[in-house]
Amino acid sequence: MIMIAENNYKLNGRNALVTGVSRRQGIGTAICRALAEAGANIFFTYWQKYDRAMPWGVDKTEPEQLQQELQALGVQAEKFELDLSDSEAPAKLMETAETRLGNLSILVNNATYSVEDSFEKLDARILDQTYFVNLRATALLSVEFARRYSGKTGGRIINLTSGQFQGAMSGEIAYAATKGAVDALTITLAAEVATKNITVNAINPGPTDTGWMSEGLKQELLSRFPLGRIGQPEDAARLVVFLASDDAEWITGQIIHSEGGFRRI
Repeated sequence: MIMIAENNYKLNGRNALVTGVSRRQGIGTAICRALAEAGANIFFTYWQKYDRAMPWGVDKTEPEQLQQELQALGVQAEKFELDLSDSEAPAKLMETAETRLGNLSILVNNATYSVEDSFEKLDARILDQTYFVNLRATALLSVEFARRYSGKTGGRIINLTSGQFQGAMSGEIAYAATKGAVDALTITLAAEVATKNITVNAINPGPTDTGWMSEGLKQELLSRFPLGRIGQPEDAARLVVFLASDDAEWITGQIIHSEGGFRRI
C-alpha cells in the first residue's frame, strides 16, 4: 500500500494566479509545478514578445506544454498571454482568471522586466517600461486581488524580488529601483490587508540558474555560495508553496532572503 504524505496536497482545491511564466526553465514554471503538485489549480500568464527579445529566447509552444503537464497532475490549468505593462491589464487579468478558474486565494507576482541600463544607458523609456511591469502591475494586481478576496482564511500574496537592499546591482538601475519598491509595497500592503485574512510576503531567491547564466558566470558565482551550488528555480518554488500553505498563516510583511547564504562582494 502506497502512503501519501498529507502535506503533499495541502493546497488541494485552492486557485492560484502566477504571472511571468514564459519559459520552461524559469522560476515561474517551477512555481506552477510545485503549487500544482500541492493540489492547487493554476492560472498562469506569459508574454513571449519580451522573451523573444532576450538573449535566451523562447519556444512558442512552452506555455501549452506546461499547461498539459499541470493538467496531467490532476489539477485545472489555464493560461493567458498578456502584456502587464498595459495599465488595464491587471483588472482584465483578475476578471479572466476568476471567470475561467473561480475565486482566487493565491497570487504570485513573478513577472519581471529587466534590461541592462547603466547610468550611461538609462533613459525615460527604460525606466517607465521597467516600472510598468515590476511595480505598477504588481501593485495593481495585488490590490485587485485583495478587493475581490472573500475574507476567509488563506489569502496569500507572494512577490518575487531580488535582494535590492542586500547590496548594489551595477548595470541594473531601473530593475533595482523598482524591485526595491516591491519590498516597500510588501511591508505596507501586508498591514493594510491583514483584516481580510491575506498575508503578503516577498521572496528574494538570489542568483538563480534559469538558463541565462554563461558557464563563466556560473563559475564566478559558485565560489560565493557556501552551500556549494547555484540556486535552482525549485528552491524558490518550494518556499512559495510553504508561504501559500496554512503552515505560514502567521508570516506576513516579510522579505525572505532564501539565497543559500550567497555572499555579496
